[in-house]
Amino acid sequence: KVQEEGKKETVLYHKFMCYCKTGGADLRKSIEAAQMGNADLGNKIKAAKEQLVQTKQDLKQAQTDRLAAKEAIAEAAAVREKEAAAFAKEKDELDTNIAAMEKAITALQKGSAGGFLQTASAQLLKHVLLSGASDSFAEGDRQELLSFLSNKEASESVGEIIGILKQMLIEMKQRLKEGTDAEN
Repeated sequence: KVQEEGKKETVLYHKFMCYCKTGGADLRKSIEAAQMGNADLGNKIKAAKEQLVQTKQDLKQAQTDRLAAKEAIAEAAAVREKEAAAFAKEKDELDTNIAAMEKAITALQKGSAGGFLQTASAQLLKHVLLSGASDSFAEGDRQELLSFLSNKEASESVGEIIGILKQMLIEMKQRLKEGTDAEN
């Protein structure tokens, strides 16, 4: 029994001695790796700090850019609102003028020139000619229409007046169409 215990102790002794010889080497390798890792860790920390500084700068730039974009959008929206309001005003004016032209043409074609000259449509048409809304028309045509609307023109020129009004109506409708297309 003592010999068996002696063999077991010898086996344990050799295992422990083996561990002491190799365990120390393993421990030294582990320490060296940790020390190298520490040096590398310092570089990683430095790189992380540099990246943090860069990220903060990028964030500030992004915030500045975002603010500038919001201001540009607000400015563009304000300009767009002004353009839409101007278009709405011009459209209303053109719609009114077109309606007056159509009434004038219809009345003149029916032969009721004298009755037409007494209507609000005739006065509106006169206002259109005087206000400059008809700047694209020839001055001679405009003067002839004004003369007719002032009841100074002979009734035999009604056919010519209808022709001028039709041409003005076509041009106004074209202007309205172009404006509407541009708006949409």
